Amino acid sequence: QVQLVESGGGSVQAGDSLRLSCAASGRSLTSYPMAWFRQAPGKEREFVAAISWSGVTYYHDSVKGRFTISREYAKNTMALQMSGLKPEDKAVYYCAGGATTSSYIDHSIWPYWGQGTQVTVSA
Repeated sequence: QVQLVESGGGSVQAGDSLRLSCAASGRSLTSYPMAWFRQAPGKEREFVAAISWSGVTYYHDSVKGRFTISREYAKNTMALQMSGLKPEDKAVYYCAGGATTSSYIDHSIWPYWGQGTQVTVSA
């Protein structure tokens, strides 16, 4: 049984930075891609960023240049460094792992999910 646990959320001002972490346990996910999604109130879950098993990264256009996804294979963890935060980045952020296809933006391909961590950005 794989468990993903996010941490690092919080409340910040616009322009600030925040770093989210995702720790996997129960099974190594180093051979699989991992990703971050987010969901704002009243909206659908939205792809944010993904990183393949080999370290290739993908980003939603809205976060390119501001967010950086990374992973530490030895620790079975993943991170999302967020800078230049905007009020529209406010959402619950979820980490996901274990996909076996490359349609990363499709949330239905990810079998493992964390419980989410809240990010609030004030103007």
